[in-house]
Amino acid sequence: MIRKTPLILLGATAGAAIALLATQSHGIFAATNAMAGVEDTYRQLNLFGDVFERVRADYVEKPDDSKLIESAINGMVSGLDPHSSYMDPKSFRDMQVETSGEFGGLGIEVLMENGLIKVVAPIDDTPAAKAGILANDLITKLDDDQVQGMTLNEAVEKMRGPVNTTVKLTIMRKGQDKPLELSLTREVIRVRSVRSRVEGNDVGYIRMSQFTEQTTDGLKKAFSDIAAKVGSDKLKGYILDLRNNPGGLLDQAISVSSAFIQRGEIVSTRGRSSEEDQRFTAQGGDLTKGKPLIVLINGGSASASEIVAGALQDQKRATVLGTRSFGKGSVQTIIPLGSDNGALRLTTARYFTPSGRSIQAKGIVPDIEVMQDVPDDIKANTDTSIMGEASLRGHLKGDPGKEQTGSQSYIPPDEKNDKALTMAEELLRGTRTNRAFPKN
Repeated sequence: MIRKTPLILLGATAGAAIALLATQSHGIFAATNAMAGVEDTYRQLNLFGDVFERVRADYVEKPDDSKLIESAINGMVSGLDPHSSYMDPKSFRDMQVETSGEFGGLGIEVLMENGLIKVVAPIDDTPAAKAGILANDLITKLDDDQVQGMTLNEAVEKMRGPVNTTVKLTIMRKGQDKPLELSLTREVIRVRSVRSRVEGNDVGYIRMSQFTEQTTDGLKKAFSDIAAKVGSDKLKGYILDLRNNPGGLLDQAISVSSAFIQRGEIVSTRGRSSEEDQRFTAQGGDLTKGKPLIVLINGGSASASEIVAGALQDQKRATVLGTRSFGKGSVQTIIPLGSDNGALRLTTARYFTPSGRSIQAKGIVPDIEVMQDVPDDIKANTDTSIMGEASLRGHLKGDPGKEQTGSQSYIPPDEKNDKALTMAEELLRGTRTNRAFPKN
């Protein structure tokens, strides 16, 4: 029963009394709705239990109970978004090895799309890269097993195996009438996530292929190597190449950004509750001592790469050059589930650049757009653009009306034809000008 509280509101106006009565009524209705929601949840759980028991009792062959439960968990988590998943104990151990920067396999960054395995990017100097596997290739078979029906973890597991053993990949590629069949020999993949060189005796070039536990140390070594080859007085600046870098560890993205930024925010993360919000600021100081910086990105630059590019762009520390990035603006947390139970890879937050931008399903827009010239034979046989986060089924929605799909990811194999790299060098040397450079 609703007590008529207006009767005891001394001096209250009728409007205020009605408002209070409405508020109390709303609270009761809300509690009632919450209770109904809980009851509905329990009813659904009972339904799951009924189906589970019916399958155990009546399926044509005796099923494995643990497989049934694992499949149910996979279905629940994979239905959330493309980046959430359940990892069984072995997959969890493999993931821990992989983020350390050394693991066994073929060297392909992949995701699941419409039941098939889609290549995001091959990792530099791995069997996949050497065999000519390209971004956007669709893997339909592993050996003679159809990928359709496998989970992402199951497909990844089949691509891994003992060193020096082979696996056959059947690939669908745009422009090819028939599927491609490639036999790759598994190797120990030691991801050298950072490579460096000096361009023309006056520009430091640093390439990051992904963000592992070794990336920041690799970056510091790159600075040392470049300094040993060219004096500070002759060095025109740095090029940080994040093209086709699919991302990796958040803490590495923060520490890499800190190597270029003296102070200020790098990234913030916002979860469902404001209590979970976090802000990360520069920690180490600018190791380049203020030298001009250009960051290269393209459609294959995702996740941690976008955090670094967005931080350096918003803090006016670097000019970002290339094509729009992938648009993965969410953070996944690895949640161990106890001994021998594996872990959840769960999307727990969105991240925002220092200016408060969410790049989810949009990407980082470069300060200077540079499109590569794609040879006709490659254009006819290969999709040189990546559709991006916004094209993934079930992706977290970005800002209304601002989602973007499709961005070029092609990098010419011959540096002489790399228009983005050439322009970056010319800007640093002053032989070409653009109002977006220098950034500050």
